[in-house]
Amino acid sequence: MCNEKSAIAKWNAEMYDKTETGTEDVDFALSVIGGRPGNILEIGCGSGRFLVPMARAGHTVTGLDLDEYMLEKIGPKAAGLRSIAWRRADVINDSWGGGFDAVLMAANFLFNIVSDMDYEEAQRLLIGKAARALVPGGGLYIDSSYTLHPEEWFNDPGENVVWEGTDSEGVCGRMTLLNSTFDSATGIVSFTRRFELTLTDGTAIREDIPSKKHFARLEQIHGWLSAGGFTIEEEYGGYGREPIGENTGRAIIWARKK
Repeated sequence: MCNEKSAIAKWNAEMYDKTETGTEDVDFALSVIGGRPGNILEIGCGSGRFLVPMARAGHTVTGLDLDEYMLEKIGPKAAGLRSIAWRRADVINDSWGGGFDAVLMAANFLFNIVSDMDYEEAQRLLIGKAARALVPGGGLYIDSSYTLHPEEWFNDPGENVVWEGTDSEGVCGRMTLLNSTFDSATGIVSFTRRFELTLTDGTAIREDIPSKKHFARLEQIHGWLSAGGFTIEEEYGGYGREPIGENTGRAIIWARKK
């Protein structure tokens, strides 16, 4: 017998780390935050794709993530860096600490929260926790996939491969998203996340995970930021600093705590 959840989580963390290697969003975040060294917190830091370059740029950085297998990937990348720390934490229920100059919610984190709480309430809660973690005048950076037409993005009855491959232990498989639907009244995206793995001993694992996410419209995010005491200073629809519009695919917000 094997621990199927552990096998899936380990494979998933390695596939993420091998596949998500882009730097455009990281470079853009650094350009918005600025070059002056600061004390930065990233929630949902994953395998350190943002955390490590920010430490190398001279910032003091702390990362929080619930996934222990993701966090294990950070150490080798952070070798020789003294201004970096990370720990396992449930960002909904656990304390973040305080005194930060900037908080990062990058890489679609606002759409990919892991929590049993009502999803919209969890998103609102994170904005409030960011405000409490920041020093006066500190900045909140949000970068998430975004569209003016979510029904076109999310209503998809098909099967979409997120990633597939073989990890360092020889476990091979793929992760797919299936049967995505969007409820325009509630903003809820419903879909199934499917993992299909073959272990090194030939054991086959298949797990279907019903999933629900809340797509926050821009006006909702603006409202949460205002309620949290933030003023929006910059807002873009892409890494070329274009405004959010019909043909853009992101919502990038830099908001300052009053």
